[in-house]
Amino acid sequence: MTAVFGVPVDAAYHLVYALTTLLTPVLGGLAAVAGIVVFTMAIRLILMPLSFRALRGQAAQARLAPQIQALRKRYAKQPERLQRELTALYRREGTSVFAGFGPLLAQWPVFSVLYLLFRSPAVAGGPNRLLSRDLFGVPLGDHWLSGGAGVFSAQGAVFLGVIVLLAGVCWLSVRVARRVSEVITARGGAGAGASAGIGAVPEGVPGLIVKVLPYLTVVIAAFAPLAAAVYLVVSTGWSVAERWAFASRQRGNGAQITGAAPAASPTLRDRAHRP
Repeated sequence: MTAVFGVPVDAAYHLVYALTTLLTPVLGGLAAVAGIVVFTMAIRLILMPLSFRALRGQAAQARLAPQIQALRKRYAKQPERLQRELTALYRREGTSVFAGFGPLLAQWPVFSVLYLLFRSPAVAGGPNRLLSRDLFGVPLGDHWLSGGAGVFSAQGAVFLGVIVLLAGVCWLSVRVARRVSEVITARGGAGAGASAGIGAVPEGVPGLIVKVLPYLTVVIAAFAPLAAAVYLVVSTGWSVAERWAFASRQRGNGAQITGAAPAASPTLRDRAHRP
């Protein structure tokens, strides 16, 4: 275990183990998994303000899509000038091309901590008692494709069930992202396409990559400890719920989905067409 993650791993161990102990009288052998679920939901609850801020930032990018396209066309042969104009536009609107990456970057350290926790035989100055816990007979520290449970064994079937569940959540995530983008298009005006909306992917990335990228978590889960795969299922599902709530709230109150960002000024539009 690296020194950088030593303290967070110890803290995560104490929290998850305390939750496991608390839930054991009620859930028995499923208490550790339930502890991981509760731990994950608590982390996502803490990150929720950051997540909704990112969603508003992505929506702002969608609203700015026509202006960005105009700038790219106007300064296609002046890359340095184009970069300055785009930077100025993002600054005025209070967003950036990386507006959607905040929650993603904040979640991966948590995943790394859980990954290390369930790979460490000793933690917090003693044996890792969470490694003796399991999900339907599969130890939470076992892997599917990188050792441990056999791919086609009875234990492998448990892994396969988790992987299929994660793939289903990823599919739903893509569908909800498309739906949110449709809401952005309706609220933000023509030109705010899906690729410029709630994709957490900068403009210019091929559409195929945007569709495939969410399924990267399925590949990661196939090589991660079972406990980390459970985290990915819960965390991805939480993201889907956040996006759905964001879109539903905007449809319900009729407010512009881009939030408080002001509409483009005539000066800005004129500037996009000036040499």
